[in-house]
Amino acid sequence: MNILGIIVIAAICTFATRITPFLLFGTKKGVPDAVSYLGKVLPAAIMGVLIIYCLKNVSFTVSPFGIPEITATIVVILLHQWKRNTLLSIAGGTILYMLMVQNFFNSLFSVFI
Repeated sequence: MNILGIIVIAAICTFATRITPFLLFGTKKGVPDAVSYLGKVLPAAIMGVLIIYCLKNVSFTVSPFGIPEITATIVVILLHQWKRNTLLSIAGGTILYMLMVQNFFNSLFSVFI
């Protein structure tokens, strides 16, 4: 019964977040200038914050010297420039990073430690 309740609450919350903009702005009113401005500025700002957050604990003085993180970041940028698909970019970078950390760099640098 708890699972059904959770699903119902999640469905109601999802529906509420989807319908709220239509209730606030309607079809007759235009979107306010502040909301349009935030729609243009926030995606780039959020990406900047995510990049800083993802790379904040990378140590360039200890093995593997940030190589997996920088390589995965470059792959994400290149994939996004090539295909303009956010899901492909994030998935490609994440898969590459996980493969490097769990396979290549784990075995390579464990010899030197």
